[in-house]
Amino acid sequence: MTDRPGVYGPDDLAGWDPQADLGEPGGYPYTRGPYSSMYTGRLWTMRQYAGFGTAAATNERFRSLLDAGQTGLSVAFDLPTQMGLDSDDPLAHGEVGKVGVAIDSVADLRILFDQIPLDRVSTSMTINATAAVLLLMYQIVAEEQGVSGDAVRGTIQNDILKEYIARGTYIYPAEPSMRIITDTFAYCAAELPSWNTISISGYHIREAGSTAAQEVAFTIANGLAYVEAARAAGLDIDAFAPRLSFFWNSHNDLFEEAAKFRAARRLWARLMRERIGATKPESWRMRFHTQTAGSTLTAQQPLNNVVRTSYQALAAVLGGTQSLHTNSYDEALGLPTADAVRIALRTQQILGYESGTSGVVDPLAGSYYVESLTDEIEAEALALITRIDEIGGAASAIEQGFQQREIEDAAYRYARAVDDGTATVVGVNRFTVEGESEPPVMVIDPEVERAQVAALESHRASTDRSAVGESLTAVTAAAEGTDNLLYPMKRSLELGATVGDVTAALLPVFGRYRPAF
Repeated sequence: MTDRPGVYGPDDLAGWDPQADLGEPGGYPYTRGPYSSMYTGRLWTMRQYAGFGTAAATNERFRSLLDAGQTGLSVAFDLPTQMGLDSDDPLAHGEVGKVGVAIDSVADLRILFDQIPLDRVSTSMTINATAAVLLLMYQIVAEEQGVSGDAVRGTIQNDILKEYIARGTYIYPAEPSMRIITDTFAYCAAELPSWNTISISGYHIREAGSTAAQEVAFTIANGLAYVEAARAAGLDIDAFAPRLSFFWNSHNDLFEEAAKFRAARRLWARLMRERIGATKPESWRMRFHTQTAGSTLTAQQPLNNVVRTSYQALAAVLGGTQSLHTNSYDEALGLPTADAVRIALRTQQILGYESGTSGVVDPLAGSYYVESLTDEIEAEALALITRIDEIGGAASAIEQGFQQREIEDAAYRYARAVDDGTATVVGVNRFTVEGESEPPVMVIDPEVERAQVAALESHRASTDRSAVGESLTAVTAAAEGTDNLLYPMKRSLELGATVGDVTAALLPVFGRYRPAF
């Protein structure tokens, strides 16, 4: 964003129409929130992101968070799981259980959710290239608990386009990856109607260095690409669009971030109604999860991160988020410790129960400054979406490197500003201290990988490998045709196939993505 004037007034909203630009809470264009009562009726879901080591260790963390008052689960998977690799794959060596929990088969997921009733807990899973596999595992475990498909609630991120833009955990090229996503839309509409089939993610775009407006533009452009792909696959817009959700980053500028959320909600509503032609209000309404900005956390004076996270959480709530993760203060040093996670959860609870922010819907409505910022971000984002349309859409623009270059330029400008002191980072380039001590850091024992590999070997030995092989052949055959992939994938997983097995069954048909630059 450019420098702004120090004072805002009526002239900054000349021609502004509160009925058209604001509406009522819970009504089109949803600037003031997707629901009429917002937090006066129900607080946002407090959903701390967690996962490390083995399924058993993460299950213990999950249950401690639920006991501490968390109201939803959010699973972090390790890199091998995200990349479709089993824990004994040579490429997985050294990464098993490091940045999330290692999941190789349904047996692991069964342990992960032991003593957690899946008919009473909503679960978000940050998984993309292998999202369909982990969703099916979750459904299988829920069925084992006696939970029907219509009672299974949660979200898979399932947003592959942003992986090509900003994160890199892709497996297949864009076209077959989009097929898996649209098959997931159709499968959930039939089998898991309460499941959010995608969390279209701006979070990692912002973490890569984008501006607020770029985060909105590139994320919504990806969302439009998913909608168009589903429509091309023969799906009815109003049948799947209400289950779409979004995932945003809450960064440092309090009012810019609150305005960003309001602008994104309004822009999506307008595009879904006017451009896409959706007819149901539920299809226009953007619902989203927010996470505070990991990229703003500093290893220097890490307790300062408690304050940063608090303001970022406030921005998300003022912007009307439906669920929220607050980062732990020690995450710039390593995986969060249990004490740091508890403080992060308490930050949300204090915000929800003590700050008074939940007592009124959209308290920023009508602010000269916030409404001007909302208009500015929407206009800038729409201009970028128009540019992406001119290139040929989100996928084509990604192939040509448009979004990547825009983000790189923005990240470079910010890095220069920090280096020359134009931008202040407290404790890093100003207000530093000498000889500060580091807090305890959580370390994953190398024995975790050995134990996980041993458990995987035991799992394989206990399964009928011939039956598994036949089921995987059916997965490959489905990939060669047009049948929904998730049904044969589920059968394979029920018979004991692993994440790596199912991933490999698709590779002969889909191939592996290699970036062009």
